Formats: sequence, structure tokens, C-alpha cells
Amino acid sequence: MNKKCSYIVKIGLFTAFLIAIDQISKFLATVCLKGKNDFVIIKDVFCFHYLDGGNTGAAWGMFSGRRFLFIIFTLIAVIFICLFIRNVTRLYFLTKTSVYKILNIFLILLLSGAVGNLIDRVFHGFVIDFIYFELIHFPIFNVADCYVTVSCIGIIFICLFRIKEEDFNKIISIRGKL
Repeated sequence: MNKKCSYIVKIGLFTAFLIAIDQISKFLATVCLKGKNDFVIIKDVFCFHYLDGGNTGAAWGMFSGRRFLFIIFTLIAVIFICLFIRNVTRLYFLTKTSVYKILNIFLILLLSGAVGNLIDRVFHGFVIDFIYFELIHFPIFNVADCYVTVSCIGIIFICLFRIKEEDFNKIISIRGKL
């Protein structure tokens, strides 16, 4: 197997691994927390709290009840993220620049978070949330949300400070021609 093919297989396996971690954490939250008291990690600061009824909206419950809309939007986003991963992979193999490898990791995190929450919307009708920072009354979230947040911060940083404009245009090209 050539290096590029091997790299693509690694991307697929890493994505599947991250999605599995998200889904296992949500399964454990449902089994261990649903209908039960919070599992306190640090009193009045951090706990695991199953959000009964789930999150049917986006961040902070915005647009609640628009399940079909979120499924369609997420599927479109997944297609674009996959196109970006393809383009970044091509750039990495052309330039051997490590920033593209790092950008791919952030794109994989974004893809994994999107797919993790998509699975919940399709099979449960809502997103399972269970991580709660009581200290600041932050909305309850999940592992997939962590993936999305970390990846967005990383992608913005890399795009602003590490990628040249002409390479950025190649990354966002739908045609994929480099």
C-alpha cells in the first residue's frame, strides 16, 4: 500500500475511533446517569448530568425541534469537510508541510463531532448531553461538542496565521485541483 493510501486509511480509522469514543461516552451517560443523581467530579464546579429529554436544537438549544433541518445541514457539512480533508491531504503530499497534517487533525475532529451528533439526531431524535460546568452555569454538552469547539479554534488559528492565501484557496476549492 502506498503512503497516500495508508494515510487515508489512518484518517478513516482515526475518525471512526473518535466517533466511537463519543458514542460510548453517550451510551455510558445514558446507562449511568439517566434518571439518577449527578455524578459530581468537583462539587459546585464540574459534574456529569444527563440532560433529560436531550438537546433537540443547536448550541445552547437554539432552533430546538428542527431535527430534519439539522440532519440535512450536517450531511452537507460532512460532505464539505470531507472535500477539505481531501484537498489538505493532497497539499500535504505535495509540500510535506506539517501544518497540513495538523489541519487535517482539526478537520477530522470537526468531522467526528458532526457525525457523532448526527448519529444522535438520527437514532434518538436529540443529542445526548451530559457534561456540565456548574461554576459558570455553562450549557450541558458532550464529547462531540468538545471535538467541534477545539477543531474550530484550531482551524481558525491555522487559517489566520499559518496558511498562505493561495493554499487556502486550494483547500476550499470544491473541484479539488491543486
